[in-house]
Amino acid sequence: MSEGFDLVIRGGTVATASDVFQADIGIREGRIVQIGEALGRGTEEIDATGRYVLPGGIDSHVHIAQASGDGIVMADDFESGTRSALMGGNTTILPFCLQEKGQSLRAALQGYHALAEGNCYTDHSFHLIVADPSASVLGQELPALVEDGYTSFKVFMTYEGLRLNDAQILETMDVARRTGALVMVHCENEDAIRYLIGRHEAEGNLAPRAHASTRPVAVEREATHRALSLAEVVDVPVVIVHVSNGPAIDEIRAARARGRKVIGETCPQYLMLTADDLDGMNWEGAKFVCSPPPRDADAQKACWNGLETGVFDLFSSDHCPFRYDDPEGKLNPKGKTSFRHIPNGIPGVETRLPILFSEGVMKGRIDLSRFVALTATNHAKVYGLERKGRIAVGMDADIAIWDPAERRTIRHAELHDGADYTPYEGLEVEGWPTTVLLGGKVMVRDSALVGRKGDGRYRSRSRTGL
Repeated sequence: MSEGFDLVIRGGTVATASDVFQADIGIREGRIVQIGEALGRGTEEIDATGRYVLPGGIDSHVHIAQASGDGIVMADDFESGTRSALMGGNTTILPFCLQEKGQSLRAALQGYHALAEGNCYTDHSFHLIVADPSASVLGQELPALVEDGYTSFKVFMTYEGLRLNDAQILETMDVARRTGALVMVHCENEDAIRYLIGRHEAEGNLAPRAHASTRPVAVEREATHRALSLAEVVDVPVVIVHVSNGPAIDEIRAARARGRKVIGETCPQYLMLTADDLDGMNWEGAKFVCSPPPRDADAQKACWNGLETGVFDLFSSDHCPFRYDDPEGKLNPKGKTSFRHIPNGIPGVETRLPILFSEGVMKGRIDLSRFVALTATNHAKVYGLERKGRIAVGMDADIAIWDPAERRTIRHAELHDGADYTPYEGLEVEGWPTTVLLGGKVMVRDSALVGRKGDGRYRSRSRTGL
C-alpha cells in the first residue's frame, strides 16, 4: 500500500484506441495515477482476470426530458436516463438542451440544469439546440455560452418549429467559426418530406411504415450534401449525425476528399433494424419510428463499412425514448391514427455498447481498439471532454470492465430506462460491462447497481480537439 492507491484493478486486458495490453491500474482521488505490472495494494481491489478493462462509454447523442409536443412526454428523466446509460457501460452522456421559439439559450440551460442537478448516475454535459437564431442569440448568447464551456450546438434541417433555413444555418455556422465551437447537423430535406407526406395522406397511406417512405434516402443524401456545402462556404468543421445509408456516407467521403473536416456518426438502429420493422401488426411499427428511419440490408452493410473503414468517427445511440402503449407516447390519440403524429425516437442508451461489442468485436468486424475509439475516445476528443475517454495516467477513472463471455438476451424487463419496450427485444449479445466505475467509485458491481443518483456531475467542456 506504499503507493497509497484507493483502488487497484488487477490482471485485466486494458484497451485504448491504439493499444491492447495486460496491466494493473492504480486509482487515487478519482483519477488514474499508475498503469503497470504488479502494482502495490489498494484500499479496494478488483480482480479483472479474463476481462477487458475499457474507458467508460461516452454517448454524445442522447435526448432526455426534452419537450416533445402537446400531450407528449419523453419516457426518461435524468434519473432513469443516466441509470440506464450507466448499466450499459456509459460514464458520460451529452444530452441536448432545446431552445424553444422566443426563449433565450441561457434560460433553456437553466431549466435543463435544474432537471439534472442531483439526479444523475453518470457525468453529463449539454449540447445546445439552436431553434431561434435571433440577432441577440447569435451575437451575444452563443459566443458567451461557448466561453462558458457549452462548445457544441445542433441545427435541424427538418421538423417544423425546429428547422433552420440555409441562411440561418450559415449564420449559426459563422458563430462556430468565430468562437471555435462545433456544429452538428440533422440532415433531412423538410420540403421534400412535406411533399411526400401530402402524397401519402391523399392516398390514405397513414400506417407507421409511411414514416420511412416519406423520408427516403434521397432526402437525407441531398440534405447531407447541402450541409457539407454550407460548412464549406463558411469554412468550419461539421458533425453529420445519425447517418443511415451509403449515399450519405459517400457525401462525407467526397467532402473529406476535398479537404473538409467532417465528423461522421451512426447509431445501432442503422446496423440492426430495417424499414420492414415499421410494418409490425397492430401499429407495432410505431415502436421503430425514428428519423432518419432504418433502411434496408444494403444500408446496414454500408454503415458497417463506414465503421470499419473510418468514415464514422462516432457511434452514438440517439436515445430518444417514448413509451409505446401510452397516451402520452407512441400511441397518443393522434398517433394511433397517423404516422405523422407518432413521436420520433427510440430508446437505446443502455444497449448501444453491448450491441456494437457483440456484433462488431465478437464477430470480427472491428477490433477492440476501434471499439474504444468509436464509443469513448473520439467522443471526448471531438467534444472537448479533456479528462474523459481514455485509460491513461491523469485521466478520470471512468472505467467499464467487460466480461466477453457474458451472454445475454436483450429483454426490456431487464433494462433500466423509462420506456416500456426496446427495439432490440430478443437480440442475443455476447459480452457485457459487468462492473462500472465513475471517478474511481464503483457504481455497478457484478451487474448490480451500487452507486447513487447524484454521483454524476456536470462537466464543462473545452473547444473541439479537431
